[in-house]
Amino acid sequence: MTSPTPDSMPRTRSSWFEDNRKNWNDRAALHHASGYGIQELIDDPRAISATLVPDVARLGDLTGKDVIHLQCHLGTDTVSLSRLGPRRVVGVDLSGESVRRARAIATECRADVEYVEANVYDAREAVVGDFQLVFTSLGVLCWLPDVDGWARVVASLLAPGGRFVIRDDHPMFMTIGEDVSRGLLVEQPYFQQDEPLTWDDAGSYVVASPGAPAIGNTRNHQWNHSLGEIVTALLRAGLVITALEESSYSAWCPWPELMVADEAGRYRLRDRPERLPMQFVIEAHRPA
Repeated sequence: MTSPTPDSMPRTRSSWFEDNRKNWNDRAALHHASGYGIQELIDDPRAISATLVPDVARLGDLTGKDVIHLQCHLGTDTVSLSRLGPRRVVGVDLSGESVRRARAIATECRADVEYVEANVYDAREAVVGDFQLVFTSLGVLCWLPDVDGWARVVASLLAPGGRFVIRDDHPMFMTIGEDVSRGLLVEQPYFQQDEPLTWDDAGSYVVASPGAPAIGNTRNHQWNHSLGEIVTALLRAGLVITALEESSYSAWCPWPELMVADEAGRYRLRDRPERLPMQFVIEAHRPA
C-alpha cells in the first residue's frame, strides 16, 4: 500500500468501478501466478482455503443449501464453500479475468460452482434465486462507495431465514498510514466519504512470485466505512444481527517491521496487539 494520490480528473462512480475492474484483472493474473493456495485445493479434495478455515464452524451445516459468495475473486473460498455440502454455490465478481480464472480453478478442483461476472451492486439482477447463505470475506467493503446500497443487495439475495456472514478488515485498521516509523498514526478517513481515496500502486497484498505478471493498471479507488455505518446499513436493510466480533489479527501484513505471524499464519502487532482491531465478523439473518 502507498499513500493515496489526488485524482485531478472529474470522475464518476462508473469510471471508478472501471478503474478497479482493470486493476483487479491484473491482480487476478498476478495472484494466480503467485500461488494463492490454489494448488493445495487442487491436490486435496478435502482442503479448505486458509482464509475460510476460521469461519467454517460459524457457517454451520450447509448440506442442501444454496450459497452465494460475493466479491469472490479467484474463487478459492468459493471452491472451499462447495466442499461443505451445499446444493448450489454461486460466486460473483466485478473482474472478468478473476471470473475466467476462477472457473478454470474450479474445473481443476472438480468443484461444482457457478461464476457470474457482475458488480456486487448488480448481483440481484445478475443471479437467479434466493440463498440460505450470503458470504463475503476479506478486503471487500473498501472497494464499495455506498455501504447502504450494498446492504440492500445482501438482504435481497437472502431467502427468508437465510444467514449473512462477513469477515473483513476492521475500519480502524484501515485508517492507519503506511509509514509507521513514528508509530501507528491515523491518517485515512474512518467514516464513509463521497469521494474515494485514489491510489496509484503496482503492488498487492500477495508477494509476487518471480516471473508473475506485473500490475499495469495501477489506479484504483477505495472507501472506508465505519463499523457503525456497516451495522446500521444492515439493520436498515431489514437484517437481524446476531453476532459482532472484533479481533487483533490480520490476514495480511502491511507493516513487516511491527507485525509477527502466529502459528495459524495470521499477523498481529508484535508489541501490545490489543491496541488495534484488525478484523471484524458480523453474522446476521433475514427474518423468516
